[in-house]
Amino acid sequence: MKYRLPAEWEPQSAVQLTFPHADTDWAAVMDQVLPCFIEIAETIARFEKVLVVCKDVAATRKLLSNIPDDRLILVDCDSNDTWARDHGGITVENESNGTQVVLDFVFNGWGLKFPANKDNLITSTLHKKGVFNAMLLPGGLALEGGAIESNGAGVLMSTTECMLSPNRNPHLSQGALESLLKVLFGVERIIWLHHGYLAGDDTDSHIDTLARFCNTNTIAYVRCTDPNDEHFDALQKMEAELKKEADMQLVPLPWPDACYDEDGHRLPATYANFLIINGAVLVPTYNVPQDDAALTIFKDIFPAHEIIGINCSPLILQHGSLHCVTMQYPVGVV
Repeated sequence: MKYRLPAEWEPQSAVQLTFPHADTDWAAVMDQVLPCFIEIAETIARFEKVLVVCKDVAATRKLLSNIPDDRLILVDCDSNDTWARDHGGITVENESNGTQVVLDFVFNGWGLKFPANKDNLITSTLHKKGVFNAMLLPGGLALEGGAIESNGAGVLMSTTECMLSPNRNPHLSQGALESLLKVLFGVERIIWLHHGYLAGDDTDSHIDTLARFCNTNTIAYVRCTDPNDEHFDALQKMEAELKKEADMQLVPLPWPDACYDEDGHRLPATYANFLIINGAVLVPTYNVPQDDAALTIFKDIFPAHEIIGINCSPLILQHGSLHCVTMQYPVGVV
């Protein structure tokens, strides 16, 4: 039995968000982050259903009053945090008969950095509540959705910094892990990036902050051209690695001006953290001069999609962005 990991641009049934509440790390900035989550939810709902995991269904429904009932699924479920990309289920399809399976991987707080006991139960809770029209199976690994990129046609992309971190799957060598990923996701080749990071990122260099498939042979990636920036050397090396993939067309994304929190810590602003949905691409913006150039590039990459910028300055305060707070499910799953 061979499974395939669909690409993000394939038709979707819904996108999951896990909403912030007072017991998450967002407590001090709820007035800033809630409008961002609401805008993301309302924008997605223009194109497809939104699956919202929340601690208080009645209160969340009031927040999302602009979304019609037939575009909104609210599920009462507690959470540690809001990063649905990393605690959400990952859907694969059986290539022989098209049946779908939601894989429930272990989420351990990005290598035991943060509490994740509640987040790790969200996918199984959604299944128990009948949200998924698909079988649920354990993934058998500590793995986050932000750590992998699929072109839907046999190629997976990831980073060794994340996938080989000692607190995720220390019992597996790179070779053993690669063999397992090929079986789980039905891929023939894995593009491993050994370089590239973002200051302020807690994920050990998730691929969705650095380089993304836009179609089967196009990769958009972050490029730093400032020799005085701390990222310059690592991202130049990452670019050189990508250029070795002769069958891939590369599109560099602008490098946003540095963003900082009130304590002076650099935040992981990146245009690579975009989300592809049915008929649209949601692009994170950060109130910096490079935002317009980024949106223009995405219009060129996705001429058939509506390109929508969403101010994600509140999201990077907790070291993630737009793609990080979402998880898409293919048609038929939700």
